[in-house]
Amino acid sequence: MYTPEQLERRNQSPWTRVQFILAPIQFLVFLVSFGLVVNYLWTEQGYLAATISVWIKIALIWALTITGMLWEKDVYGHYFMAKEFFWEDFGNLIAILTHNAYFVAQWFHASPRVVMTVMLFAYITYLFNAAQFIVKGIRSSRERRAMLNQSATS
Repeated sequence: MYTPEQLERRNQSPWTRVQFILAPIQFLVFLVSFGLVVNYLWTEQGYLAATISVWIKIALIWALTITGMLWEKDVYGHYFMAKEFFWEDFGNLIAILTHNAYFVAQWFHASPRVVMTVMLFAYITYLFNAAQFIVKGIRSSRERRAMLNQSATS
């Protein structure tokens, strides 16, 4: 997952902490927004609340993308699509494009139902991408523990 040098750069990067703070906040906002979007699609009530939550979620996905690119530059020397993070970056690209389809739907004066359906689809892409990051984080944690155990026994 990380070479020892990359792990050191990861640990030294200020963007690592930013990512650890923003990611769970984004996930909590996602849960609330997802509920509001589904509620609107189900009842056609609460469009304003769903819309505000969508704006916050889109702002957070952009904040995480930008700070993630800075983190990736610190750790891997590339702002985006480093080979070690290719699939996570690709998934993020799909998620951010689908999130921004919200603005396209608004631009074309789509009905509120269509706009919220677009966001439901965007949120599904976010879930797939979030799952990738969780799996990668678990693997990374296991790898770090194995490296520590190996260092302790040497």
